Amino acid sequence: MDTKPAKPPSSKPKRERAKPVKLTEAAAARISQIMADAPGNILVCGVGVTNGGCAGMSYTMDYASEAKAFEEVMEDKGVRIFIDPKAILFLIGTELDFVREKLGARFVFNNPNQTSACGCGESVSITPASLEARSAPL
Repeated sequence: MDTKPAKPPSSKPKRERAKPVKLTEAAAARISQIMADAPGNILVCGVGVTNGGCAGMSYTMDYASEAKAFEEVMEDKGVRIFIDPKAILFLIGTELDFVREKLGARFVFNNPNQTSACGCGESVSITPASLEARSAPL
């Protein structure tokens, strides 16, 4: 029989986990607006990457009604997004922005892991985040 007293719960507050993607105020406001206009069963915006295009990968943004297995659920500036688990290493350190220009508006992924982009701007080449980037506070 173990007679050691139970350890008291730690009084130290848990350190908040670093967010793999940060939203600008403009991106948060636009995602909030899109989600407010979305059909009733849509809960959040899903973010990821997919293989394809001339440079190798493309960023994705989709409606999501529920978190899929192993998706990262994060909140920034009052907006929740789901991140595809296959995309996490490619998106660590990314800032998601929303820009308005003369001829349109679009979301922009400012990604430190992006090494190149094709001429049309639809696809990118991304390397996984380094070990240092994965362990550094964002």
